[in-house]
Amino acid sequence: MRELKILVVVVALTLITYWGVEPFAHTQMHPHVEPVNYNFAEADKITSKDTVEETKAALEEAEKSGDAKAIHPAKTEYEAAVSFEKTINDFWASNEEPMNLTGNAENGAVLVQSNCTACHSIKSQGFPQIMDDASSAAAYGVVPPDLSTAGKLYSKEYLVGFIKEPTLASKVSHKFVDGKVHPMPGYGWMQPQEIADMVAYLKSIAPKEMTNKEVFQNACQRCHSIKYGDMQKGTMTAHTPVENIKAYMGKVPPDLSQYIKSRGAQYLHEFVNDPQKHLAGTAMPRVGLTQEAEKQVVSYMEEVGDSKKAQREELGPKFLIYLVIFAIFAWLWKASKWREVH
Repeated sequence: MRELKILVVVVALTLITYWGVEPFAHTQMHPHVEPVNYNFAEADKITSKDTVEETKAALEEAEKSGDAKAIHPAKTEYEAAVSFEKTINDFWASNEEPMNLTGNAENGAVLVQSNCTACHSIKSQGFPQIMDDASSAAAYGVVPPDLSTAGKLYSKEYLVGFIKEPTLASKVSHKFVDGKVHPMPGYGWMQPQEIADMVAYLKSIAPKEMTNKEVFQNACQRCHSIKYGDMQKGTMTAHTPVENIKAYMGKVPPDLSQYIKSRGAQYLHEFVNDPQKHLAGTAMPRVGLTQEAEKQVVSYMEEVGDSKKAQREELGPKFLIYLVIFAIFAWLWKASKWREVH
């Protein structure tokens, strides 16, 4: 009977830790955020509205306190939130026309090649880099991406938005203020049909299939490195030199070798989809990947940083069965020995 009581106490403490303490700790380290949303117009409408409500509540609280020093900054933040809500909603509304048009890839080829290849390479179409990575980073702050795979990695919605105004589409407008200019200019002056044509061209030259590693390289390697993990998968160094990316981003982007273990897949999906949800004010842009491409990025990080996950998960149930059998035999052995003593 004593052993049964001890077992009940151990089980109770284990369950309290697993279902109570651990989830609480997780909520403190990773607060709940809005779920992943690949409809960026809808996502921005929700987050901008939430920001307005939060800043309005803060202003009302400051006004109740009567503290003039608190009221002024609270009012400024509220007014900025209201202004940005209108800006971002108008931005996505203005993208609906080129989104709904059928693009002409042939005309788009002319437009892309005449407007984009001065900075971007399109290696699959015979347009190499104009400068090496170091020179490009020195000129722009970050190495411009090759556009060969853009039509595969990004949705039409994001491509239209990014061509029109990259700071709003990628959610980094807060970074480019006081005269700071994004390395890519906005092409909002173009006609909606021209933007639709450019997107149609990028979609037409995109590869049909890409490996997880290729997606990661095209989506992440301009800023992030992979130096550790499964060496069979190989290592990779960020295209943008450290001194340039630090000046451009404000700090050196982290090596992503072990992020699958330190952050977890769900956090990475949320962060890649919209970094601002977990790290408000970060200089990291919304990458704008499609759901499929984002899944491939996280899968590659898992392949590199947690290559034994499948084996570990397969071994887990077997090990638990072993423990149960071992516990039964241990209890029987203990019972037989104590029976002799008593």
